[in-house]
Amino acid sequence: MEGFAARTYGTGGPDSRPLFGETSARDRIINLVVGGLTSLLLVVTFISAFVFPQLPPKPVNVFFAFCISLCCISAGILIYWYRQGDLEPKFRNLIYYILFSIVMLCICANLYFHEVGK
Repeated sequence: MEGFAARTYGTGGPDSRPLFGETSARDRIINLVVGGLTSLLLVVTFISAFVFPQLPPKPVNVFFAFCISLCCISAGILIYWYRQGDLEPKFRNLIYYILFSIVMLCICANLYFHEVGK
């Protein structure tokens, strides 16, 4: 192994930088806030689907919650790939868009479950 020189990739020294750069503290805070609010709204939506307006739950409410959970699975997979470094940073905006869509679905579902507007 002594015959192999460390690769510098034109940086003047060994290159130990992450592939897409490190995330800043601001990015981590944004990710935690967006993820926390989305998770909280999801929990409220799933509880509402099974508890409101009465027990046993309406099949339509359960189906609505099931469809939202399918959207969450695809978002979770994208987030996992992003955190592993398999996706480029430009996919972060797509992840935010998908999470925003899930939040809108949860709000719509809660309005429907609680019969707001009738």
